[in-house]
Amino acid sequence: MTKEASLFGLTGKKALIIGGGQGMGEASAGFLARAGCDVALVDLVPERAEHVAGMVTGLGTKGATVIGDVLDDAQIPRIVAEAEEKLGGLDRMISIVGAATWGSLLETSGAIWDQQMHLNLRYFFLIAKAVANVMIRRGTGGRIVGIASVDGQRASPMRGAYGAAKAGLISVVQTMAVEWAPHNISVNAIAPGHIVTPRLFDTPRRAEGYANSLVPVRRRGTTDDIGKAALFLLSDLASYVNGTTLDVDGGLLVANLFPQGLPAHNG
Repeated sequence: MTKEASLFGLTGKKALIIGGGQGMGEASAGFLARAGCDVALVDLVPERAEHVAGMVTGLGTKGATVIGDVLDDAQIPRIVAEAEEKLGGLDRMISIVGAATWGSLLETSGAIWDQQMHLNLRYFFLIAKAVANVMIRRGTGGRIVGIASVDGQRASPMRGAYGAAKAGLISVVQTMAVEWAPHNISVNAIAPGHIVTPRLFDTPRRAEGYANSLVPVRRRGTTDDIGKAALFLLSDLASYVNGTTLDVDGGLLVANLFPQGLPAHNG
């Protein structure tokens, strides 16, 4: 173990990554493994999970796969139990699963609303509760991180149901943080801005707009930016951080102060 890895207090810890087979989940797995953490990866696609598990193993820690669908309530107990068994415990969790459906609120049906709540909020509540129960039963305490969004902290035109679900996630994270603190469990959220992921719908014009006018740091985020934030919140460096939402957006959220575009960049 390197001196740098010891700073994180993650050596020998057991982390469950929901949606760990690609994108932000894969990046988070890499950073956690480098800090000495064993990792179980939940994904729908065995090949993706096995690829990331191999990367984790190559970094010198244990990588395990759990194939399942966290959107199916009936599978959640089995997913958590299998991860606990394969790793020999669970004391860290981050959940990456989620996506937005585009459309104005006038075009949003009840079915779409319910789907967005399930995909971005309901499953997180259920699996976080299941993992917290493992931590309480084992007496280990732990840390849980959910993925929110800047859309949960501001108006979200054309993504109204998604924004409402992410606002709900931020709220439930705060409540979990208060209710579970007596069990030595901290719960926080990461709110990404515009992150380049394998599932990103993109156009050259959209990419240029984010890089040059919408984001103060003049670039779009990477999955590594989220992985680094996950490493921080799941590590001992964040031992006094609880119930917070960490914006990882290059300043996108505060840039709403400039509705006509950002000032010229002189650097």
